[in-house]
Amino acid sequence: MDFSSTNIGLWSVILQFGVIAAMILISNILRRKIPFVRKSLLPTAVLAGFILLILRSVHLFEMNTEFLEMITYHGIAIGFIALSLRIPAKSTKAEKLSGPKSGALIISSYLIQGIMGLIITVLLGFTFMPNLFKAAGILLPMGYGQGPGQANNIGSMYETLGFAGGRSFGLSIAAAGYLSACIVGIIFLNILVKKGKVKIKSYEEVSGSLTVDAFQDKNEIPIAESIDRLSMQFAFVLVVYLLTYLAIDGLAALAVRFGGGMATTLETLLWGFNFIFGSVVAILVRSLFKILRRQKLMTRQYQNNYLLSRISGLAFDYMIVAGIASIEFSDLVDLWLPFILMSIAGAIGTYFFLRYICKHVYPDYFYEGLVSMYGMMTGTISSGVLLLREIDPEFKTPAANNMLTGSSFAILIGAPMLLLIGIAPNSELMTLLTLILMFVYLAPLLYFLLKKKKTAAEDMPDESQ
Repeated sequence: MDFSSTNIGLWSVILQFGVIAAMILISNILRRKIPFVRKSLLPTAVLAGFILLILRSVHLFEMNTEFLEMITYHGIAIGFIALSLRIPAKSTKAEKLSGPKSGALIISSYLIQGIMGLIITVLLGFTFMPNLFKAAGILLPMGYGQGPGQANNIGSMYETLGFAGGRSFGLSIAAAGYLSACIVGIIFLNILVKKGKVKIKSYEEVSGSLTVDAFQDKNEIPIAESIDRLSMQFAFVLVVYLLTYLAIDGLAALAVRFGGGMATTLETLLWGFNFIFGSVVAILVRSLFKILRRQKLMTRQYQNNYLLSRISGLAFDYMIVAGIASIEFSDLVDLWLPFILMSIAGAIGTYFFLRYICKHVYPDYFYEGLVSMYGMMTGTISSGVLLLREIDPEFKTPAANNMLTGSSFAILIGAPMLLLIGIAPNSELMTLLTLILMFVYLAPLLYFLLKKKKTAAEDMPDESQ
């Protein structure tokens, strides 16, 4: 075998991973050493993605676009599988009560973004841009609410259904979402400080010491094993991904055989939502392990939450860098108008919607709840945490936890969104029907979020009558 640099197949993947790693390290240095960059709250992975995108655009680096797409596609699945394999902590009563409300808030935000996006693309499609893919508006909640991984998957799926440049359009929306989280979030925080509503509180970023309690739970496999514990965790993740592939492949075969005219759409949808199927398979595997331990057939706990979190963090960081860097500006030549309108609508519309709803859902910590949810609903959970940490560095309010518990409930509440995403691109009529169904879907969620709990005094009969 030729081990020299002339063997492109041998060195290409390593070199491109090395470039991405270098961008992450450079971005981390910029965040640490340049106050302006640090105060922008732009996550390191996002900054690295933008730097690599600029370098690619001016042809200083030649990256394989298909390789970047592959990282984005598989990164989101691996990250969600690792998160889903973790053993969940026991929820407190307060967490159980706030979870459904936060989940409904997240899904209602997706719907608001989807409604705004579809209204823009439908109006443009029937007026100034008759050739516009009218279902493209659904990429607004995918990019803003879900992030680059989902924007990449749905954009790629829509490309196969006739949306030229759909993948780059979705990733560009996701990139605009990160900028919205940082720019609008920082402006809002500064306004609050000037009005005396909140105080920016300092915090120290310290590494601390990693104790045994933080690293492992009771009855886990010992560190001194014949196989490294990280290898064991990564093996679980990859085996679950293998099972996910087999499950999707089987369902796709059934869709082709029995799907009729919807066969292609169903098959594309199945592969596009690889991360959701991966999460479901991971939860089933986790439940199987729990049953085996209960039956004494498995004597040790093999999952390690700390290492699984690190695997998911690694996958998401590389996914974000690759996703942003793989944007092709040439694909956006005829899409700048819907892109600009959707980006502005997403930034402003999401802010005012959350400002109104959070007053009802989080009355005791309104500002913390608002900035954290806005950061997450335009970027990712990390964006929400970065904004929240400016006014609640020690996470004394439940705002940080609401993002986590809400995301879990959102998976259940948001299941019908998958159907809407699937039917929207089939025809203009289906796109309009999707827009109507989004309003219908939103109504009960708003009722749930805005209804007031009756107090004990209100429930007592009026004895004066």
